[in-house]
Amino acid sequence: QVQLVESGGGTVQAGNSLKLSCGASGHTFDDETMGWFRQAPGKEREFVAGITWYAGGTWYAASVKGRFTISRDNAKNMMYLQMNSLTPDDTAVYYCAAGSLSGLITSDLNDFDLWGQGTQVTVSS
Repeated sequence: QVQLVESGGGTVQAGNSLKLSCGASGHTFDDETMGWFRQAPGKEREFVAGITWYAGGTWYAASVKGRFTISRDNAKNMMYLQMNSLTPDDTAVYYCAAGSLSGLITSDLNDFDLWGQGTQVTVSS
């Protein structure tokens, strides 16, 4: 059974950085659309960043553009989210996700079929 596993969450002070990682057990990424989402307490899950695995095209939510960078390492079969200049508003559970529609540029969580269990990111002021 394919599973996505996130790691790298934690507690940091505002202005600092964190790097999240996402890997897959039982699966090698090929041409999926991948993404990071987050969900803060009492709020809906929201799109953060996306990347097409084959071409490496990226896109971001306006709230994180210029601060966050999504990337992937084909050889390691891993996806990453580098988060800089963190603010308390970035506090949330972060999820990685994979969608089977090749090359689809989307921020709609319904386009993603496979989800990780989430990793907590807490930013203190």
